[in-house]
Amino acid sequence: MANILVVDNEERMCKLIRTALTLENHQVSIVFSGSDAIDSLESHQFDLVITDLKMSNIDGMQVLKHAKSKANSPEVILITAYASQQTAVEAMRIGAYDYLIKPFEMDELILRINHILQARNLENENKQLKAEREFLHIPDIIGKSKRMRDVYSLIKKVSDSEATVLIRGESGTGKELVAEAIHQQSDRAKEKFITVNCAAVPEQLLESELFGYEKGAFTGANQRKIGLFELADKGTIFLDEIGDIPLGIQAKLLRVLQNKEIIRVGGTQKIKADVRIISATNRNLEKMIETGDFRSDLFYRINIFPIITPPLRERKEDIPALIQYFMTNTGKKTITAAARKILIEYDWPGNVRELFNILERASIIADSIIDVNHLPPEIKQIDVKQNIFLISDDGIKLDELEKHLITEAINKSNGNKTSAAKLLGITRRRLYSMMDRFGL
Repeated sequence: MANILVVDNEERMCKLIRTALTLENHQVSIVFSGSDAIDSLESHQFDLVITDLKMSNIDGMQVLKHAKSKANSPEVILITAYASQQTAVEAMRIGAYDYLIKPFEMDELILRINHILQARNLENENKQLKAEREFLHIPDIIGKSKRMRDVYSLIKKVSDSEATVLIRGESGTGKELVAEAIHQQSDRAKEKFITVNCAAVPEQLLESELFGYEKGAFTGANQRKIGLFELADKGTIFLDEIGDIPLGIQAKLLRVLQNKEIIRVGGTQKIKADVRIISATNRNLEKMIETGDFRSDLFYRINIFPIITPPLRERKEDIPALIQYFMTNTGKKTITAAARKILIEYDWPGNVRELFNILERASIIADSIIDVNHLPPEIKQIDVKQNIFLISDDGIKLDELEKHLITEAINKSNGNKTSAAKLLGITRRRLYSMMDRFGL
């Protein structure tokens, strides 16, 4: 339920909208002038304002500006019979959420309102989740699904210990963010957090990068170099893509884990290195052990506390929050329901990284609102296999299936028949006919 202010100098229009929205369980106030609307905004808190554009003295644009100047500003829908692209762009720039042209179907207005309320609820949930993440020092990990809450719980439990952690998951699932969160919550938080992408450093350089070297250790070694393990002393070192470390360096890494000491390349002196090691990989280390490409003794040392970062396709309920996070942090106003639906349904082989890359591209192309035409073609392709119902040997009851689909579409649309008909790919008239047939 929302508290809504309707502003229109046509009394009949105000009452029509109030009747329709009251049936949707909203609290609706109506006024017939811009000045009365501003008085109402001063004395009451509204979730949404629906205002006509053309009104004498104070028009809808002035009502919009006043509404958006409030501390907890309501969303605003402008309605008008005098539409122009310039007016629409100006209204969106000032902060209008949507723009409706008279005459319009009341179901269409209700659909727009539902989108607004869903977005506001999501924003409130994000604020709560952000507070939780900030309490856990996880500002950039987004998600409220069970899979992600399990990850948060593991981060909290392991942070207070000195256990080595192995973070496993596909590329783009946020493994480095998890590693940094563990460091930020640990007793080492004030010390250095050093990241090494083991796959990005050439094999001949990786050893000297990690352990350093003495002067004269090899041609070109004109002075001693301190390695990353020494630089990370008292802090944390994050070995990303640890499965790409060559076998020879794996043996030296094992010594660091066992004895907390290193030897620089070309040196003989043992140097203490009080470093916590967190590793990550998207590779199957167990299979690499079988093929002799990864040491089993090193695996057991780094795998004391495993954490799995789930792929995005297994936590699709987090996609709306990720979209909202991106929109908020880039200053983009909104994304259409159709574009949001496509993003939620896509499987995201590149995970969160791929989602953010596509949103960034779309935000560059779009002027103010991201729509379907701003998304790349591969995202908009529909796998027809997902829309095929397999019939078992026992057969199916078609009437029951149709009734179930209609009920699900209506529930998903929060009772809005126009939206439900669009989900089913049928006309609203046909939907009503089928509802009558099934007694819905």
